[in-house]
Amino acid sequence: MQVTNVNLPIIVTGRHVSVTEAMREYAEKKVAGLHLDYPKIIEAKVLLNVEQDRHIAEIILFCANHIVIEADTTTHDMYASIDETISKIARRMRKFKTRMLKSHRPEKKRKSTRLVNEMVFNAEIPDEPEQEHEPHIIHKENYKIKHLFPDEAIMDMEMNEKSFILFHDAKSDQLAILFRREDGDYGMIPAVE
Repeated sequence: MQVTNVNLPIIVTGRHVSVTEAMREYAEKKVAGLHLDYPKIIEAKVLLNVEQDRHIAEIILFCANHIVIEADTTTHDMYASIDETISKIARRMRKFKTRMLKSHRPEKKRKSTRLVNEMVFNAEIPDEPEQEHEPHIIHKENYKIKHLFPDEAIMDMEMNEKSFILFHDAKSDQLAILFRREDGDYGMIPAVE
C-alpha cells in the first residue's frame, strides 16, 4: 500500500494572490499525504485563487492509466479551502478504487482511440422568429472516444464532473452517449446504424 507519495512533483501556483512559503508547504504536505494505493499519482497541481473575500483552492491530480481527478472548494479561509478540497479528492479516489475492485471482468482488448470533432451551436434564440437564422459553430474541441464499459464511463463522469460522455461501449462494440439525468441517475443512448 502506498503510504506516502515519494518525490511527487507538486506545482503550487497562485492567481490574484502571492503564495507564501507557509501556504506552499501546507498544500504540498496535504497532497503528499494522500496515502491511497490506487490510482497512483504521477503529478499534482494546486491552484490557489483569491477573489474579493472568497478563497478558492483547486487541486488536479494526474494519475496512472490516464486518470485525472480534480476538485475545487471556495471558503473564506485558504487553509480551509485546501483541507476541504483534499477531502473531496480523497473521496473521489476511494470511489474510483472501490469501483475498480468491484469490477471483475477479463482483460479487455486494447483498441485504438478515435478523435471526433465536437460541435457546439449557438444557444441563443433570435428575437425575430420570422427570419431564418443560420446556426453557426461558436466553439470546436477535439474529443477522444475511449473504449469503456458503461460503469467505467459513469466513473469517468463522476471523477471529472462532466454532464455527458461519448464513448465506444466495450460491451456492445458500439458508440454510445452517457448523460446525467435531472433525478441524479444516468441515461445511455446507444448509436444505432
